[in-house]
Amino acid sequence: MKPVKRLFGRLTACVPATALGLCLAGSAMAELEGLSENEMSEIDGAAIGVVLENFKFSHGTDKPDATGNQARIFRIAGIKSTDGRDVDITVNRFYVSGANSDYGENLTGVNLGRLINPWRIDVVDGDDIGIDHKAVLEFAAPAMVSAAEGYDCLSTGAVAGTGTCSSRPATADYNGERADIGMQMNVGIGADRSANINIHAQSAVIDGSYLRLWGDGDRNQMVAQFKLNFYTPELSVDVCAHDGSTCDSRIYMSDVVMELALGNQLQPLFLDVDGGGNFVIDIAAIRKPAAGEIGANGLRGSSNTEAWDFYESYYANPEYRSNFSIGNFSVGSKDFGSARVQGMLIQHLSIRTKDLAQ
Repeated sequence: MKPVKRLFGRLTACVPATALGLCLAGSAMAELEGLSENEMSEIDGAAIGVVLENFKFSHGTDKPDATGNQARIFRIAGIKSTDGRDVDITVNRFYVSGANSDYGENLTGVNLGRLINPWRIDVVDGDDIGIDHKAVLEFAAPAMVSAAEGYDCLSTGAVAGTGTCSSRPATADYNGERADIGMQMNVGIGADRSANINIHAQSAVIDGSYLRLWGDGDRNQMVAQFKLNFYTPELSVDVCAHDGSTCDSRIYMSDVVMELALGNQLQPLFLDVDGGGNFVIDIAAIRKPAAGEIGANGLRGSSNTEAWDFYESYYANPEYRSNFSIGNFSVGSKDFGSARVQGMLIQHLSIRTKDLAQ
């Protein structure tokens, strides 16, 4: 089989902190060669890889610019509170920057992906990933690598051979592939605009994350597998005013690890919209064993081997389980120590949105 040659785009992007503009500069390079009809029939696609180099982004505030021109903002409106007041959500700031940005004050470039391990958009053979007889659309972050060649996912000074993340931390001479990410929002309910929510993550990594989508012919629904890995040495949440005049207690979380698994080969995630226009997300419960399929002692020798192997693969596979840990959790001056949820298995999930105005 002749693989299609990969094409990687090299982009540099910047957005001024006080305006919602975008500038791109870069090049795309690939070696091309002619193929005969017979060769074309043997091609096996190798996906699209995306790498962003020296990337930084910042959406500005809702204040007019220096010349008094109308502000450019991101606003969500048209929502009503339970008592009938208008709810207006304004995203005053959203930024993606290199490490050590001082909560978005000092923006620098960051590399997203590496040429040897890019972000990927691909159509994969479901037979290769346990989704039989389906073509699966996959959006994937850089993959995890072996501990012998990877980097610790949390340490900002990690070196090769210390962990399984491909993305490298920044150094004095290199941008690294770990981004500072933050958002500042103001929530107005009627005339009250006092509510602010600010979220900042430092040196964040999402290696090993992916979204897989395909269609289910029996239920006529879209089906998904969603794996979200999120690692950051510091995640903070506060309700401070943007000008710093008032600030209630901040929530600090250090060494945050979230490995969330929604849907798997045995228990996919179904996505749908009901007759009222509401979104429906459903992970159906795993089937119950029939009478006599599993022996009284729970061992394989006394059970139907096919049924026993089915449940063993379901309960023992670590890829089906979610983990969450915090190295240290504090609110203001109060320290609550560490927290951990390990090996959580979602056996059934049903979420349905509802229009509160109805």
